[in-house]
Amino acid sequence: MSTAHWSTQDTPIGPFTTVVAADGAVLASGWTADPADLTTVMSAALAPAELRHKRDLGEVSKAVRRYHQGEHDAIDLIPVRQRSGEFLEHAWEVLRTVPAGKPVTYSDFAALAGRPQAIRAAASACARNAVALFVPCHRVLRIGGALGGFRWGLDVKRWLLDHETPAV
Repeated sequence: MSTAHWSTQDTPIGPFTTVVAADGAVLASGWTADPADLTTVMSAALAPAELRHKRDLGEVSKAVRRYHQGEHDAIDLIPVRQRSGEFLEHAWEVLRTVPAGKPVTYSDFAALAGRPQAIRAAASACARNAVALFVPCHRVLRIGGALGGFRWGLDVKRWLLDHETPAV
């Protein structure tokens, strides 16, 4: 991959930066203003030779704005690209099917990914997810509802889960 673009947007929970391939697929994203925080978690096979700032990333930037404004499904159709082993890639695809407002446990996630005994592998898929928000690993909790971990901090995870909880 030669050149990718990045952009940072203000969100209610801090700056959110996205790195996008030339074809529009998200390669990395998270709540940081520094794209270097993202390139270190990206698969080496996908790392761009050059990273250029772009004020707006079109549909990707629009989806980030819409999500933070309450349109939780705005991120669903944005293409993402991650590389790893077969299970992790499958697990990331499965994460994209977990609906907003309906978090699952790590055990549930392992079962959804087809390997109910692979709870640690499911947790590893969350920990190694380079495209936060678009692959919503924040929707996975410990049994009993404890947050577990989140690369961008538990305050961010809590905000996202609260944001996605339907109003009663």
